[in-house]
Amino acid sequence: MGENVHLERDPSTGVAVIRLERPKVNAISTDMVRDLAAIAAEIAGDTTVRAVVITGGRRVFAAGADISEFPSFDVASAQAFSETFNESLLAIEQLPQITISAVNGYALGGGLEVALTTDFRMIAEDGRIGLPEIQLGLIPGGGGTQRLTRLAGVTFAKEMVYTGRHVGAEEALVNGIVSSVHDPDTLLDDAIAKAAEYAKGPAALQMAKRAILDGLHLPLAEAVRVEAEQFGRCFGTADNTIGVQSFLEHGPGKAEFTGR
Repeated sequence: MGENVHLERDPSTGVAVIRLERPKVNAISTDMVRDLAAIAAEIAGDTTVRAVVITGGRRVFAAGADISEFPSFDVASAQAFSETFNESLLAIEQLPQITISAVNGYALGGGLEVALTTDFRMIAEDGRIGLPEIQLGLIPGGGGTQRLTRLAGVTFAKEMVYTGRHVGAEEALVNGIVSSVHDPDTLLDDAIAKAAEYAKGPAALQMAKRAILDGLHLPLAEAVRVEAEQFGRCFGTADNTIGVQSFLEHGPGKAEFTGR
């Protein structure tokens, strides 16, 4: 897909792995942003992929944007870069599949912003996250001020953004930024195994994700209408028929779903 972002699919599990591979620290360049958008577009239409893991490797997830590009920016080009980056990250966030970030090492700045787009963030015990842009006289430009606030709350997000400090795995877990903490040597395998569990789930997982994302920022009366629409869509799936029939014949938890 690109020199610095690679996509691997495992048809046997339905799990795809997106690997950020731009030595030395996976600094996110303009080309990487475009590659991420292209991969998201490819995965979104692939019905054989039912869950996605994003990883940067054993030593680092992604240590922020490629600062070497910044001296050429002016006000207009900086805003254009931010808008392009956000379009790519929104494409990842809007993927119909369940998504997991496996965060080993550092996930800073744009790297953390990539991780924030996924449904879950699994972090290594020695992992570190942060939005250090303020130390460059900048603010996050890939949705960090918005997604972090929605996950961790206004006060903690302000403290992270205003200081730019790094946060360890346990503090990130306590504040709801990550979903679980793992041995760094097994993190990626753990994330792939968790993704494989979701990949066995019904097509209704897509409807659940859509209802949560679309309803999150709406008034409750509008949000429950979104839920009702997605609830109705479930009845157009083969998995609904499989699940209901299995429940009636064998009780709960016995259905084997197809993802359709």
